[in-house]
Amino acid sequence: MTMNSTVSTSQGFLPQARHGSLESSNVLASNSLGQPELESNGSNEVELISASWNQDYGCFAAGTSHGFRIYNCEPFKETFRRDLKSGGFKIVEMLFRCNILALVGADANSQYPPNKVLIWDDHQSRCIGEFSFRSEVRSVKLRRDRIVVVLEHKLYVYNFMDLKLLHQIETLANPRGLCCLSHDSNTFVLACPGLHRGQVRIEHFGLNVMKLINAHDSHIACLTLTMDGLLLATASTRGTLIRIFNTMDGTRLQEVRRGVDRAEIYGIALSRNVQWLAVSSDKGTVHIFSLRVRVAGEDSSSHPSPAQGLALLEQNSSSSLDGLISPSTSANPGSSLSFMRGVLPKYFSSEWSFAQFHLSEDTQYIAAFASQNTVIIVGMNGSFYRCSFDPVHGGHMLQQEYVRFLQTESRPG
Repeated sequence: MTMNSTVSTSQGFLPQARHGSLESSNVLASNSLGQPELESNGSNEVELISASWNQDYGCFAAGTSHGFRIYNCEPFKETFRRDLKSGGFKIVEMLFRCNILALVGADANSQYPPNKVLIWDDHQSRCIGEFSFRSEVRSVKLRRDRIVVVLEHKLYVYNFMDLKLLHQIETLANPRGLCCLSHDSNTFVLACPGLHRGQVRIEHFGLNVMKLINAHDSHIACLTLTMDGLLLATASTRGTLIRIFNTMDGTRLQEVRRGVDRAEIYGIALSRNVQWLAVSSDKGTVHIFSLRVRVAGEDSSSHPSPAQGLALLEQNSSSSLDGLISPSTSANPGSSLSFMRGVLPKYFSSEWSFAQFHLSEDTQYIAAFASQNTVIIVGMNGSFYRCSFDPVHGGHMLQQEYVRFLQTESRPG
């Protein structure tokens, strides 16, 4: 199969990514980013093009019409920005908090077109790798050892050290660029759309195991993995149900209901201890659900490794499944008519959200989990929220912080 991409590096190889902090305040030299023209001061007329979390939700990257900015979430603070005269970036993908970023230019970027991926080393203030494709890049995902570039019908998986192409995966039309990775160093799990509507393809690369999960009847709208890659959460374009699966055998472990009406799901996130699930949609509400799919009394760091999980499944899939489902101390509410399960329509027996936070419906939001029992939310109108929820009683979340981050005049220093 002919590869429709070209790769170049500044020195013929990609150096090991340093794992220093991104909280630098130095201004880039005028020849940085492959000699783009840099503005000495950011423009006041900045449009937010994209927003994305880093792998542990500790930071988020904002792609703007004039470059990009990086923000720390706890405490909230702009850590640095890069302003360009040539245009902005529609994709800014962080690698935890280290100095490496993946950048894809917006349509209006005169220097970096949307079919090119730049691997940018902020410590060296230069581009150290570049990928060019024949079609538009839909998303980029990073691990410490891999780079995944998502096009509309194909994914490319590269080795981070030398940019060597390792895998190509064909997908159904994927204009959203859906793809997620595990981030534990001892596992490499990738989830992406399959070749059929509603299907998710799971690659356990370390085990050389591929699994196809028929997650929904409608097209996949959103998906995410736990850090170890053992659990998958999905939503479809109907936007009413969110389902959680065991990635080893494809078993559905839990199903929760966002609502009855069709909705566009903007994002789903799992808490680090896999106790909570957050969902944001065009209905202007962030829903929090209680999960029953964690090992009782243990956090995510105590989950079995994929190799151990596979061994358990081979011995007894039902007992392995029991280990992944535990009684929840905070159950999601159900309908008062759930006792008539099987007689009334399915939504009467559904698990509804445990806690909620209401926002305006005219903006796209993404949500994630911060410190214990707090949720952070970023809006495409340049808003940042922090809110807390009662882990026992749930209900309406309380707003703790609100920032209009594109309008803040304070710059990192």
